[in-house]
Amino acid sequence: MRINYLFIAFLLISVQTFAQSGEEKHLKNVKQLTFGGDNAEAYFSFNDQFVSFQSNNPKWGLQCDQIFYLDVNKGLTNPDERPTFISTGKGRTTCSYFMPGDKHILFASTHVGNDSCPPPAKAYLNKYLWAIYDTYDIFVSDLKGKIVKQLTTEKGYDAEATISPKGDKIVFTSTRDGDLDLYIMDIDGKNVKRITHQLGYDGGAFFSPDGKKLVFRASRPKTEEEVAEYKKLLSLGLVAPTDMEIYTCNVDGTDLRQITTLGKANWAPYFTPKGDKIIFSSNHHSQRGYDFQLYIINLDGTGLERVTNNSIFNAFPMFSHDGKKLIFSSNRNNAPGSRDTNLYIADWVD
Repeated sequence: MRINYLFIAFLLISVQTFAQSGEEKHLKNVKQLTFGGDNAEAYFSFNDQFVSFQSNNPKWGLQCDQIFYLDVNKGLTNPDERPTFISTGKGRTTCSYFMPGDKHILFASTHVGNDSCPPPAKAYLNKYLWAIYDTYDIFVSDLKGKIVKQLTTEKGYDAEATISPKGDKIVFTSTRDGDLDLYIMDIDGKNVKRITHQLGYDGGAFFSPDGKKLVFRASRPKTEEEVAEYKKLLSLGLVAPTDMEIYTCNVDGTDLRQITTLGKANWAPYFTPKGDKIIFSSNHHSQRGYDFQLYIINLDGTGLERVTNNSIFNAFPMFSHDGKKLIFSSNRNNAPGSRDTNLYIADWVD
C-alpha cells in the first residue's frame, strides 16, 4: 500500500485546516486539479498528458479509494465533475501507474477477495496504523476500466507497484515471504525477484530517471521491543508508519544506503529530474507531527532544503517525465474546517 492518504485522515482529525504562507521558490504557477474528497498518489503518463490517481470523493459515489485518470491540462472544475473511472468500483484500490504506451493502467485492488471495501485499520496500543490488506493484488486495466491482466496471485499483500522509465520492469511491495519487502518483476509479471531482506516495512519505491536505482521509505525496528511490536502488528495486518527514513539501492538490491536520519516520518520519495536529489515528504520539523512538508536532499544525505510552506499536508510528489512539472497532494486552499486533500500541479524551478 503505497502510503495512501490514510495519513491524511490522521493528520486532519485533530486540527483545523490552516494556511501558512511562505516562499516556495521551486514551485511556479501552482494549479489545483481536483476539488473535493481525498485525492492522492497522482502519477504521470509516459507522455506527461495524463495522471492516474486514487480518490474517495463521496460526491462521486465512492465508499473507499478507487482509481481515476484525468488530463493535466484540463483538470476538474468542481467537486461534482468526475474524471474517467478506471477501477472496478469493488473492493479498495491503491497505487496506480500508467503502463508503457499509455493505453493501460496498473493498480492494486482487493476486489477479488471481496466486493466490499475492507475496514480501515483499528487503533492498537494507541498508535496510528495502516492496514496491510492481504487481498491486495496487482492488475492491469485498459482506459475504459476493463481489467485485462492480473500480475500477482501469491498469497498476501501485493501493492505499491511502479514502473521503470524504460517500461521494462515493475517494483512492488509484498508480504509473500513473511515481511514487507521490495520485489522486482518484468513488465508482464514474470521473473519476480526479492531485492530487500532487512526486517521492516520497505515500500513506496520509485526508479531513478536512468532506471538503475530505486528510492523508497523504510522502517527499521532495532530494539527487542521494537522488533516484537513490528512483528505483532504485521501478524494482525497492520504497520505503524510513524518512524521511517529514505533509502536508495540498485535495482538488484545492492548498494543499499540510508539517505535520511531525520527521525519521525519521512516518506513518499521521488528522484528529481536529474537524478541527483530526492524529493520527499516529512514531518521531522513538526513538534506535534501533523505538519508534512516537501523537502529535497542530495543523494549523500546533505543539502536538505524545504520546498513547500503552504498548509499542513503536502505529499506524494512526482515529476513529469520531461522534468518540467511537479504534481503533489495538498490540503492548501481549503475552506475553514475542510479536510479535503486535492491534487496540485506546478512548474518546477530548479
